Amino acid sequence: MWQELASVPVSFGAAGDVHVVVSPGSRICPRGWAGIVLLGGAAIVTAPSREAAARIRAAVAGLPVDRLTDPGSVGRVLPVGESLGPAVLAYLADEGFRPAAPPTGLRVEEAAAGSVDLGPLERTAGAADADEAGLDGMSSPAFVVRVAGEVVAAAGYRAWPGRAAHVGVLTAPAWRGRGLARATGSSAVRHALAQGLLPQWRARVPASRKVAVALGFSELGSQLCVQLL
Repeated sequence: MWQELASVPVSFGAAGDVHVVVSPGSRICPRGWAGIVLLGGAAIVTAPSREAAARIRAAVAGLPVDRLTDPGSVGRVLPVGESLGPAVLAYLADEGFRPAAPPTGLRVEEAAAGSVDLGPLERTAGAADADEAGLDGMSSPAFVVRVAGEVVAAAGYRAWPGRAAHVGVLTAPAWRGRGLARATGSSAVRHALAQGLLPQWRARVPASRKVAVALGFSELGSQLCVQLL
């Protein structure tokens, strides 16, 4: 999946390998940025130009592979402006899934994608959390919990390359800590597995990582995007 998103031929190789490629059209990061993905102890890096690729190769030559997605470590060897991440990448095999039920008195509803207005939930949660969840672009049904007719939690997934299902979950601040993210996320994961897809959970905040682990996800890598100065 990540190799395809790099938009040029590249592979992760063996543990410890770092492959830097020139890919102005990389889908791993914003255009003009460098994208770094670490999986299984190996890394691929997409650079926006030959010059940037050469700078990156020279800079990371002495950097341990497991520090490539650490903004502080990368910032010490490269002039970095803005950065996105790091985000932990977690995946789930069918046999490792641990389903979660909603709290007593609540239920998770399934609705066709686009048929539920998630705008009020996204505004309540705030732009940063809404962007992180990415529910506006989901290709799956929406899995929601309502209280008095109001959507207080929602989950779904986007179809990604390589038959991956990128899961997103969002809960209203007043309803966090009550298991709603686990319940809605569980429904989205169950649906993805039933379609023969590989669920992916990309998380930047500890609370989101805890939900993924509770559902049986294994953290296998990380991602960082940086804008070089």
